[in-house]
Amino acid sequence: MKRRSIFKATSIAALLISGSTLAAAQNAWPMKAITMIVPFPPGGLADLVARPVAEAMSRELGQPVVIENKAGAGGGIGMSQVAKAKPDGYTVLMALSSLTVIPEADAVLARAPMFALADLRPIARYTADPTVLAVRADAPWKTAQQFVDDVKKRPGVLNYGSSGNYGTMHVPMEILAQNAGMKMTHVPFTGAGPAVVALLGGQIDAVSTGPATVLQQVKAGKLRVLAHWGNGQLGSLPDVPSLKSAGYNAEYAQWSGLFIPKDTPEPVAQRLRAAAKAAAQDAKVKDVILNAGSPVLYLDAPEFEKYVQADAARMAVVVKRIGKVE
Repeated sequence: MKRRSIFKATSIAALLISGSTLAAAQNAWPMKAITMIVPFPPGGLADLVARPVAEAMSRELGQPVVIENKAGAGGGIGMSQVAKAKPDGYTVLMALSSLTVIPEADAVLARAPMFALADLRPIARYTADPTVLAVRADAPWKTAQQFVDDVKKRPGVLNYGSSGNYGTMHVPMEILAQNAGMKMTHVPFTGAGPAVVALLGGQIDAVSTGPATVLQQVKAGKLRVLAHWGNGQLGSLPDVPSLKSAGYNAEYAQWSGLFIPKDTPEPVAQRLRAAAKAAAQDAKVKDVILNAGSPVLYLDAPEFEKYVQADAARMAVVVKRIGKVE
């Protein structure tokens, strides 16, 4: 009996020590650099947002936040890496809206899921822009109507680039194609940056992407934006009309936001949430993102979670309509 009592007391003490050690570790967090996975190459919206945000979060947390570009599968490879990462706060994700599409695409393709939406916890939304239809400045089309009419005359001849199947550049073009009754050839790349380079080089005819990805090339006179997938006026491109104004029921928003693995301890999650909010309010972050063409449209974690769930429900319908894409 004595031995049993001693063993029990020792076990309880060990648990108490273990618990207090864990609590102390969480309170001291972070004790090393944090990796921010960007699931696309440099040059796209996720990377443009991630870099100033990481710098601002580094100042708030007292440890470096290091960007790692992990491209592939329309963002799925990097997103999956974070979904499966150790939930200790040292691996975070700067994702785009393709996050809500990929799980549904996996189901449509009957393939093993790369990750589940529930594996990732939303922390902060930074931007939410309609994508824009961009072509080279020397292209023959001056309006979206001219572009659509030409595509319809030559089904499958003209092509467009994207960041991958079911990604944030593929989905809006498919929405337009279905609504306009036109057919284009889809050319997937590893991200928006390479797709825009291909557009500039004449390898493809058009892209649908966030304003920030093409704004500097538009200002330089190398690209022309024909229309956007939103409502009303774009702040960065006020003279560009919406597709809706041209009579097409095509609407799509490309958002960017910070996520962490779902089982991240609450004290750590709250530290990240506070640092993410401070970054959204940082004047330098706002200036960098605005100068790129996208105003900061911050949503805190609870509101962002609701936004993500609503977006996932909408995109499930769209992906099912697109169907199987090899």
